[in-house]
Amino acid sequence: MLELSPASFILKPAFAKIFCEPEWRWPKREKPMPNYDLFYVWSGEGELILNGEPYAISKGSCFVFRPGDETTATHNPQKPLVLTYIHFDVDAPVSRIPARYRVLEETIDFEYMLVRYVRLLLEQAFAAEEEARLILKQLMIHLLRDEQHKPAPRKVSNQLNETIQEVANYIRQHPSLAHRVEDLASRAGLSPRYFSIKFKELMGVSVQSYIIRMRIERAEHLLVYTGMNVTEVADALGYRDIFFFSRQFKQYTGKSPSEIR
Repeated sequence: MLELSPASFILKPAFAKIFCEPEWRWPKREKPMPNYDLFYVWSGEGELILNGEPYAISKGSCFVFRPGDETTATHNPQKPLVLTYIHFDVDAPVSRIPARYRVLEETIDFEYMLVRYVRLLLEQAFAAEEEARLILKQLMIHLLRDEQHKPAPRKVSNQLNETIQEVANYIRQHPSLAHRVEDLASRAGLSPRYFSIKFKELMGVSVQSYIIRMRIERAEHLLVYTGMNVTEVADALGYRDIFFFSRQFKQYTGKSPSEIR
């Protein structure tokens, strides 16, 4: 898809970032996939079966389904999936298509583009579809580049990697808690200083920035999908000062909570 112009991407109305309920499952379709579908897992654990082949899925799992693919999926109700899906088509011949499956190691830029795509089309901002096509091509380039240039192996051991990922998932699943670095480090069995260093090395951001980002992402979801007002969302996420919440929200998203709602 590297050779396609952004105008060649046909946007479909099926797109969202969703927080799956414990009983969620993706049943087999009556007919195979009719178009392309970019499917990304933010958190949680589960299994996806693609054309008869099973894949364990978790944070960073990314699929590009193609027309004709057959898919089903389930997840661990104790660790429900949070995922984004974007359906699209193309109106020109394609010679380079990203691989159907990979696990992204560096996710911050990719996740930002996913959030931006969904937000643009939900809000129907000025020139939303034009920008969304540009973002969709960027996402495809990101995946093709990932195939060409694999990141160097991390210096963090596998056990430490898993421990920090578990703590990150704990933060993600409990954004309203007043997380302290000391408590999170204790959960990982590390000193606060060493934990902070390794967390940033693995996750790409500081512990505090990650905590804030998870709160703001949850706030966005509550504002868009639940009908809660700004005060209710701020209170639900542990903010005692609504003006501080609004400033922090705008700093991270570029818009005020009331604009998002």
